[in-house]
Amino acid sequence: MADSLVPRRRRIRSFVLRTGRMTEAQQRGLEEGWPRWGLECPDGEAPLDLDALFGSPGPRVLEIGFGMGQSLLTMAAAAPATQFIGVEVHRPGVGKLLAGMRELGVTNLRVFCHDAVEVLEHAIAPAALDRVNVYFPDPWHKKRHHKRRLIQPPFVELVTSRLRRGGLLHLATDWEPYAEHMLEVLEAAPALCNCATGGGFSPRPPERPRTKFEARGERLGHGVRDLLYRRRDTT
Repeated sequence: MADSLVPRRRRIRSFVLRTGRMTEAQQRGLEEGWPRWGLECPDGEAPLDLDALFGSPGPRVLEIGFGMGQSLLTMAAAAPATQFIGVEVHRPGVGKLLAGMRELGVTNLRVFCHDAVEVLEHAIAPAALDRVNVYFPDPWHKKRHHKRRLIQPPFVELVTSRLRRGGLLHLATDWEPYAEHMLEVLEAAPALCNCATGGGFSPRPPERPRTKFEARGERLGHGVRDLLYRRRDTT
């Protein structure tokens, strides 16, 4: 079963919690925005009822590791009929996103401050999502840390199980060795089909905003690579 793909107690986590200082605006965003838009991950219970959370059915996009929330907030504001869910473990980023939601009046977005693997396992039902985005995950540059990389076969299998048939998985990174690793993992996933003509990497789709992080990487000579894969209709 997909829920047992990544055992919780023995899994190597892909992140390290940082204890960075929160600004007053980020703290206020958490205090005022979390009661309305924050989500708690159920532990051993039924998945969340997303129709009830958003008030209606609709296309659903999950972004994993949204950082400070810039791209996620931009996408949600640009597509008010789409229901977005963000997952991030670092509280300052969650606070900044919630503050931005209040400032822009964005209401089609819900937020987890939790481990993404556990959210997928326990909070999201199979075939509940139309799209999953993972933008610029930590590449864990050193070889001894490669085991910490988020994009691994069990994780991809878990994500795929939460996509509806025809749903889209979109990855992006500015670290070439990690991009090649991602490509290898996704090409080996039998339930996924590469959207790029002739295989390989895809052009940046217009719906993915170009972030400050991305612009900085480009200034440093880091080319950004996008990978777009659909869940096959026959699996």
